Amino acid sequence: MVEANMTKILTIGLHPSVIDYSKHPDLDEATLTARIEQGMGALRAAGFDAVSCPIGTDPDAAEEFIRERLSEAHFDVVVIGAGVRMAPEHTILFERLINLLAATAPGIRFCFNTSPETTIDAIRRWV
Repeated sequence: MVEANMTKILTIGLHPSVIDYSKHPDLDEATLTARIEQGMGALRAAGFDAVSCPIGTDPDAAEEFIRERLSEAHFDVVVIGAGVRMAPEHTILFERLINLLAATAPGIRFCFNTSPETTIDAIRRWV
């Protein structure tokens, strides 16, 4: 395990602008954006060096964007959000991300949250 203040975290999730909110009637873009910002704030307050990586739904564009982030720094842990993992229409996107990260960042730890509020709990399971 690594200390929080030495751990570089990459958080990958769908950008709030690409969510189909008709499937989430109790949620809107502003609310989700605020929840994500609060989650990132909690990570930083806990001493984690966290980098947000909001992606679209196009696998090619998402892969290119994540490659750019990975070229900028070494990341110890990656959190892949529930919106990417749990929606059947994003299975290919999720699969591509996992394979990209496994090939490009050997040894990276994978964490999975269920909401922006559980991101810190997911990270603490591995750090």
